[in-house]
Amino acid sequence: MASVITAEESDGRSYVRRAMKELAELGLAETNGKAGKHPIWNLTPAGQKALADGNELPPRPKAGTGAKAVKAGFGPHGVAVTDTILAFGGRDHLTDWQVEVNHAIKETGLSFNTDAVLAWPTKTSEVRLFELDNGSMSQARLAREVWDYERYAGHRVWEGARGTIGGTYPFWQRHRYTRSKTFPRLHVVLAGKAEHLLDNRLQALAADVKGIAVAVWVNTLPRLQRGEPWYEIGVDAPDRRRRRYPEPAGR
Repeated sequence: MASVITAEESDGRSYVRRAMKELAELGLAETNGKAGKHPIWNLTPAGQKALADGNELPPRPKAGTGAKAVKAGFGPHGVAVTDTILAFGGRDHLTDWQVEVNHAIKETGLSFNTDAVLAWPTKTSEVRLFELDNGSMSQARLAREVWDYERYAGHRVWEGARGTIGGTYPFWQRHRYTRSKTFPRLHVVLAGKAEHLLDNRLQALAADVKGIAVAVWVNTLPRLQRGEPWYEIGVDAPDRRRRRYPEPAGR
């Protein structure tokens, strides 16, 4: 955690320790044994409730963090996300990244978390979105999560000065990625299984999201680590999204 959230050449361990102690003082975190001489931390029930109420993470079993989370099976997923970040660009090219980033639209009830959002500025987009499947979810659920991005990208909102007719604009462009001209590309990374099974999963996902109107690239983690190319399974199509999702009711 310290190496991911702090700058290169800096020792982030003291920062993380202070943060955990502050959470403990608020009753949101507690120690749960030790790994060698280092304490293991997890969320208290109050911490889990605070996180759920804030709607920043999807509901998960009451495993918290630390040893309980590893036992519940979340450890390998976190490691795979880190491996994906390093394989894609590492510290040599990335300027910033965030993990478990919530994307929500209150009016529609849509809410999902992106495993990682990487700052990768181009002429048309400021970030890249990453979903990591560590072989722990069904193929149908993985496809639904990918389609959530099209639903998010397709939502429009009214905007205009008071007393004017105004017009509609993409929600994401006004309230999330304001420096982007196109909806950020979604990268789906498959891991956690033998390579031939990952290849089968890749082909199945391509079939399940055929016709999606956002840019989607997919790869397996082993191929990504070897520097092999991505597979494009979705193309950004704002006009098609606008036809697909109804305009919001007038003000």
